[in-house]
Amino acid sequence: MKRLAFPTMRSTIITSFIFAFAVGCVPSAAPLKGVPAPDRSLPALSLESGHRHLVFKWEYQEGEIAARGDGAVRTAAPDSARLDFFLGGGLGAGAAVLIGDSLRSPHADLARRYIPPSSMMWAALGRLAIPPLPDTTVRIDGDVLRADVGRPVEWRVGIRGDTLVELQHISGGKITESLTRQADGILVYEAPGARRRLELTFLRDQPGSFDASIWSL
Repeated sequence: MKRLAFPTMRSTIITSFIFAFAVGCVPSAAPLKGVPAPDRSLPALSLESGHRHLVFKWEYQEGEIAARGDGAVRTAAPDSARLDFFLGGGLGAGAAVLIGDSLRSPHADLARRYIPPSSMMWAALGRLAIPPLPDTTVRIDGDVLRADVGRPVEWRVGIRGDTLVELQHISGGKITESLTRQADGILVYEAPGARRRLELTFLRDQPGSFDASIWSL
């Protein structure tokens, strides 16, 4: 008869320590900055009409693992995007299609690991696509409109003009994921608990021309 393997006390302690360390690295969400806004509604931020072709370079880090390369995104309003990633040195490539909140890829598990969740990926492309939740608090902080969405708060949004500059996913008062558009145009996605960081630097953004075949993988 095959014996069941149970974790030893040592492995349990080590696992608990690793979990506690990861949780401890997740920052708390500070109170929302700014003064109350007269209007509690958020502007509709969507993809530009028609087809766009964006080219970028990327750097990824997860713990001690690091990779970099080039990539491209082809978008079709209102909610479709194809992402193509190429590892530096021609060591490999991958692709994924994002339609609404559905991500499809020949290597789905790897794609979900390396590509931010749909709301964060859409934020990188300038589209605000978070679940509809009640109780939105909106404040003005200088030239940035800031909002907490949900009760308890699940999302924190920062908008400057018509540009989404920050999106945070909050759980239990902790910032579990964030996407920030820096002053130099670089986008940074971070998941502190997983020690995961993805940096995107967009090099070109121009009208594109492509047919429906790009959505088939």
